[in-house]
Amino acid sequence: MIKLTGVTKIYKTGVRALNEMNLNINSGEFVYVIGPTGAGKSTFIKLLYREEIATLGVVTVAGVNVSKIKNRRVPYFRRNIGVVFQNFRLLPKKTIFENVAFALEVIDTPKQKIRTEVRKTLELVGLSDKANSFPHQLSGGQQQRVAIARAIVNQPKVLIADEPTGNLDPDTSEEIIQLLMRINKTEGTTILVVTHNRDMVEKYKNRTILIDNGCVTSDTSLGGYIND
Repeated sequence: MIKLTGVTKIYKTGVRALNEMNLNINSGEFVYVIGPTGAGKSTFIKLLYREEIATLGVVTVAGVNVSKIKNRRVPYFRRNIGVVFQNFRLLPKKTIFENVAFALEVIDTPKQKIRTEVRKTLELVGLSDKANSFPHQLSGGQQQRVAIARAIVNQPKVLIADEPTGNLDPDTSEEIIQLLMRINKTEGTTILVVTHNRDMVEKYKNRTILIDNGCVTSDTSLGGYIND
């Protein structure tokens, strides 16, 4: 599903963010991506959804060579990928239903299908009763669930969660990780969780990739946080 071969990223400033990175993530995997600040994690995920382009090497996502996608085709490619951020990025003047529906409206999904898919997705994330609420009326954990719903409503092949528990308390963080694991299991979505949350990685063990100095320095399928 995701393959990096000899990937190097050098920014115009001269900063070498990634250095000959090689990595393979199979369809349906649940993977933690960890590492110290400035290690290259953000650049790594930006390459996956084509916000950045590799300087050298090949990035392949869902069978597509990402670097070779023409700019006008990028929005179509991104339909394969859902992204969740720690600051939710919800539309404050739209209801929860409308926030999730927006992801389908921008790709011209028929209205009846939008209604069906949004209801089904809100049920999956446990927010059926909040469809008519607005973001400010929800807790932080509930808002993150909305962000997850919006990211998966069009059934992407890959879901990238960038510090999804960064702004949440420990109990709510557990609920979000459990939700992501349930989506991985029931929907078969390939999920990458970028995190600094040592407790979550230790408690809910999955394959764990450590990025440091722009390289994959450890990759374990046994889970557990690697000292960095």
